[in-house]
Amino acid sequence: MSAKYRSIDLFAGIGGIRLGFERAFGDEISTDFVSEWDEFAQKTYKANFTTPADEDGTAKVYGDITLDETKDAIPEFDICLAGFPCQAFSMAGRHMGFNDDYKGICRGTLFKDVAEICEKHKPKVIFCENVKGLTIHDKGKTFDIITKTFEKIGYDVFFQILNSKDYGVPQNRERIYIVCFRNDLNIKRFDFPGPTDSTRCIDDIVEENPVSVKYYLSDVYLDTLKKHRARHEAAGHGFGYEVKDRKGVSSAIVCGGMGRERNLIVDDRLTDFTPVTHIKGEVNREGIRKMTPREWARLQGFPDDYKLVLADTHLYKQFGNSVTVNVIEAIAKQIKYELEHPEEFSKPKEGLDAY
Repeated sequence: MSAKYRSIDLFAGIGGIRLGFERAFGDEISTDFVSEWDEFAQKTYKANFTTPADEDGTAKVYGDITLDETKDAIPEFDICLAGFPCQAFSMAGRHMGFNDDYKGICRGTLFKDVAEICEKHKPKVIFCENVKGLTIHDKGKTFDIITKTFEKIGYDVFFQILNSKDYGVPQNRERIYIVCFRNDLNIKRFDFPGPTDSTRCIDDIVEENPVSVKYYLSDVYLDTLKKHRARHEAAGHGFGYEVKDRKGVSSAIVCGGMGRERNLIVDDRLTDFTPVTHIKGEVNREGIRKMTPREWARLQGFPDDYKLVLADTHLYKQFGNSVTVNVIEAIAKQIKYELEHPEEFSKPKEGLDAY
């Protein structure tokens, strides 16, 4: 029996958006095409998803979505999942940017490929996620281009910034979510889900058993971080490492910069301080450590049976770049409801409740 809704997963990363939609739609959705260019993200994706099948039985993951041969492999579909990269927009106005004109409005970047694919196949729904800053990039012009492009190819567009900490994970992570319905569905309103659970704290995602000594900072490195932070504080800056209150929430996890050092925790369960990697000095005796990849996975709403098959370096990058599955699931449930009850949403919000 075929699924009621067919989806494609573009810029799939490690499958966070797909996982959220599968939780919401159950067996009523199938993922019929996957594209992700990063080879390490592909490995994690293939370890956790099995369809559509490649010759070896693992998920078939296509690479560069800008290539014609990749686009030609896309079957007909109902829902487009596209967490298109934000990096393309951060370069606008410099040596890269929106140089490639499309339909008189959408220029350059990988977003253009999403628009082309959706104009050709006309899915019922387009779903996108991106960084909060996209809404104000280039004084709002970038985001205006995105929304007007979707409108021009025949969609009603809705968007809202949501924070992951309101949806059952202890992470302060604001992102912009875009939901588009094809015009003929006559869905003129989308009710983004309100907070579902704001009670979770870091203690809820900490590993149950003591973790390897390799996650604990050396006393030399910890001293370097303290001096680094002191210099910035003296200059009036807020930059530096941070040890989080385990009864609170984490900062947004990110793949670069000091992403791990800004989400340190105290864990006093370590009993053997013998280093297992080469470090300068000794393991600190304050119990200060980095969170583990599994803890980052939990901060993003991934289940504990999600397989972590790569080295930590890759996993930190992948979860830092990923989406919060819980938020995706909440939005996807509302998308499913509106697809099944379009008559309830045939009129836009008015007055103080308008978007």
